[in-house]
Amino acid sequence: MELVRADSPEAAVAALGNGSIALAGGTEVVPLLRERLIDPTTLVDVRAAVPRGVEDGRIGAGTTLGELEVDPQVPEALREACRLSASPQLRATGTIGGNLLQATRCWYWRLNFPCRLHGGDRCHAREGEHREHAIFGNEFCASAHPSDPAAALLALNATLRTTRRELPLAELYRLPDEANRELTTLAADELILEVTVPRPDASVYLKAMDRARWAFALVGVAAARFGEETRIALAGVAPIPWLLGSLDEATPLPKNEYKVPIARTLVERARSAVAA
Repeated sequence: MELVRADSPEAAVAALGNGSIALAGGTEVVPLLRERLIDPTTLVDVRAAVPRGVEDGRIGAGTTLGELEVDPQVPEALREACRLSASPQLRATGTIGGNLLQATRCWYWRLNFPCRLHGGDRCHAREGEHREHAIFGNEFCASAHPSDPAAALLALNATLRTTRRELPLAELYRLPDEANRELTTLAADELILEVTVPRPDASVYLKAMDRARWAFALVGVAAARFGEETRIALAGVAPIPWLLGSLDEATPLPKNEYKVPIARTLVERARSAVAA
């Protein structure tokens, strides 16, 4: 395996694709390498190629979660989502760009079962153990997206700038299907450069976990109020960050029905917290 250090977005794009993978903080890529879930020919170190820092609502993709959680320019929902996302050590190195692209924590996928995300013809979680899995969008794949900041940014109506385009954060993600098993719309040689975050009137992030600290969300709820409109987004409940329409649309599986009342309670609390 080769390591390439890119010093510009153009150099990074030129090195990506054809079996190469971007590496920034390494908190996601290194475990996947260790577990042999990815086998890239080249690692492209993009730390010098992507912006870092916060200015006028723009967040460089290389900004760490630890930097975001203490920056007063960052809306409360995103600061709290970063604070609750991982241990201090991981927050000190993990970047917001990498966090948005986290792989599922589904143990069937992590144990390399031939599930649908690995090209197979079954969702093993639907038929097996699915206590921590999806209650929305789970017909084809019941995995649950693990990113707390992604849900916060979705509620905040954030937009992304990549090396190819500008797009709403919601358009970065897609539900997998038979024709396309990918969970994002990012091309292999496309790099997230920047996140633009509108300033809400009020925002909050609430999270239910199995442990008191640094566990993946059973249900995470972000709320952001812009005038009379309140946007609600959820983590840990769908294969992608989920913009909530109605909790009545939930399709829980037998062993994760408990997530619905938790989500209902957290949504009510979040709405109250950001109410005018």
